[in-house]
This record gives sequence, structure tokens and C-alpha cells, in this order.
Amino acid sequence: MLLPPDYYLTEDVVTLACDLLGRELVSRIDGLMTKGIITETEAYRGPEDRASHAWNNRRTSRTEIMFGPGGRAYIYLCYGIHQMFNVVTGPAETPHAILIRAIRPLEGEQIMLKRRKLAAPHKKWTSGPGTAAQALGLCTRLTGSPLYEPTSLVQLYEGNIRPLKEEIHSSPRIGIDYAGEDAALPWRFQWLSVR
Repeated sequence: MLLPPDYYLTEDVVTLACDLLGRELVSRIDGLMTKGIITETEAYRGPEDRASHAWNNRRTSRTEIMFGPGGRAYIYLCYGIHQMFNVVTGPAETPHAILIRAIRPLEGEQIMLKRRKLAAPHKKWTSGPGTAAQALGLCTRLTGSPLYEPTSLVQLYEGNIRPLKEEIHSSPRIGIDYAGEDAALPWRFQWLSVR
């Protein structure tokens, strides 16, 4: 079942980032369906989080989607190469987002391999936000897509399995040294033993 619109509207982005573990991320790009279980996330709590694109209520054409109501995709290009898929959360004017860092493929593995230009899967082939988005065919043109609509090209489903509390590891986020003391916040969540 699709996660409903109100699922995304909580102001507690950190708890929601943890709750996204085990949810199923589905893409339907160019008529091809792929699906993966979310296994790693990072919370970004704008405007007070210096690692957030919306820190200090910074609004740009790229980040404007973060200021709308939660439940939409925010995808940006990192270093001009990697597409980074985020879930916008919170009520309107509360610019929170959750970066999806890794998935475990469920359906469409051959399609994902082709997108990744791989002959066969290896241990971490959908681990890392750029590779996860690439495997699912997600790109910036999908920014703003509602994740809860049946006709959307990218959607989030409840999922059939959930991590146990002891299977979840939290740690500081990666690659945000510029964020000062906010870089040490334990807002990265990993499901360590996906069943």
C-alpha cells in the first residue's frame, strides 16, 4: 500500500528517517518498473541544520520544493554527476528532507544492472545515494513528484518487512564537514541485517 500524504507531514524528520528503513521505493521510468527496500537514510532538518540545503531558510529555485508540504521528491545533482534522491517531509514552510542512501533491490534487478552498467551485482552495487538513484532511474526532472499518488513515476510503499530496533545503527552523516558541530549529529540510519 502507498504511504499516505499525512505520513510525511510530521515535523520530526529524524524519527521519520529511521522509519523509512524497510519501506519500498518504486520507480516507473520509461515504462520499466524497479523496486528496492530502503536500507540507509540521512535526515536533514532545515532551517536550523547547517548541513541542510535549506539552512537559515535559504530559498533557491533548487530548494523551493523543500518549503512545500512533505511527500514529494527532491532530487539534486551532486558534483555534476550523481543524482541524489530525497524525500521532502514536514508541513509547508518546514524544509526537512531525508536522503535515501541505499536500497536492497526487490524487482527489476536486470534493469538496475543495465542502468549501473554492471554485468552482475556485487556487495554494494546499490549502496550510496548516487548509485541507488541511478539503479532506480531517478533524476532531477522528477523533483516535485508526489510519492503518494498511484500515477506518479516514483512512489513509496509501506513495505512487507520492518527492521527490529536492534538491527538499526545510527551514526553521523557523511561528507558534511562544512556543517560544523551539526556534522556530528547521529542522523544517518542503516538497517544492518536486512532479512
